[in-house]
Amino acid sequence: MSQRDLYEVLDVARNATDAEIKKAYRRLAMKHHPDRNPDDAEAEAAFKEAKLAYEVLSDQRKRAAYDQFGHAGIDGSPGGGGPGAGGFDPGDVFGDIFGDVFGDIFGGGGGRRRGTRVYRGADLRYQLDLDLEQAVGGTTANIDVPTLVACETCNGDGAAPGSTPETCGTCGGHGQVRMQQGFFSVQQTCPRCKGSGEVISDPCGTCSGQGRTRKTRTLSVKVPPGVDTGDRIRLTGEGEAGRNGGPAGDLYVEVNVRPHPIFERNGADLASEVPVSYATAVMGGSVDVPTLDGKVALKIPGGTQSGKVLRLRGKGVKPVRGGVAGDLHCRVVVETPVNLSREQKDLLRKFDESLDAGGSRHNPRSRSWMDGVKAFFDDLRS
Repeated sequence: MSQRDLYEVLDVARNATDAEIKKAYRRLAMKHHPDRNPDDAEAEAAFKEAKLAYEVLSDQRKRAAYDQFGHAGIDGSPGGGGPGAGGFDPGDVFGDIFGDVFGDIFGGGGGRRRGTRVYRGADLRYQLDLDLEQAVGGTTANIDVPTLVACETCNGDGAAPGSTPETCGTCGGHGQVRMQQGFFSVQQTCPRCKGSGEVISDPCGTCSGQGRTRKTRTLSVKVPPGVDTGDRIRLTGEGEAGRNGGPAGDLYVEVNVRPHPIFERNGADLASEVPVSYATAVMGGSVDVPTLDGKVALKIPGGTQSGKVLRLRGKGVKPVRGGVAGDLHCRVVVETPVNLSREQKDLLRKFDESLDAGGSRHNPRSRSWMDGVKAFFDDLRS
């Protein structure tokens, strides 16, 4: 299978400087990095192709071999710089990806890596407060996120316009130095470039050579229906900008549903108190109760006691990950009449007397309770 010209891959001239090659590679790495393009085979292939091109063209010995022999000069053929000759091994691309991009995050750093170390930007967290109706029905929210972004003046490399970072003379661009102590050899981060492999003699005035500036961005977040407190929405690449051309981090939007004046949520189910009059609880009837879809008539059976829970199927929440909607559990609260007139009180006394005359058939729980109390005191006396 034919291979593309490495200069064409990076879109640079054959006489391009090291700085131009590095800048072109950073641009492609940012665009095609797998972290920014998950499950995208084309982007992954483009990233590996750009990585291979940079590995060759950023090394003077490999670049000279490539300029003279083409791909044959780097693929391990006799006289070339392939694996058999201790040169570049295309199969080692993934190792370099993790070394260059992620090695310094964990404090690592192999001596074989060359060029500027790149750092992935930090992930960010944002709490999004929603009303219950917004969480259940879904919404689109605009949020303001303070973060670090690539400096627009220097395009993120930290050098003033018209200048470029220089290879660190202390570590030769490796980012690490080796110290010999007797029989022991200790490798540590370069004290001059702090592991970047480069030094900036003329720093950018906007970002003071950091390559990043602080900015508040307004982002639009699409909230799917059914989310609940604790759910997270991931916005890939919307975290802090990476350093030295590294990929940006991610933004995790954490959902927090505010308390509702009527409903309590428990997963896919909702619960609500429904006050009913004494007469309705005794004789039965129907009351209008609110749901997230509008009012619904709730049938109250005769003789309903306070605290009884009646269920309205399918009037809860449809889960964000699919499935049937939950139920609305209505807990009946029998409301005791207040501010009665003398006539109303007299009527209640007569009504109560008529209940007592009927014995336990009207108040079975009260009679049962009284029987239990009597038995308790009888046991104490015996």
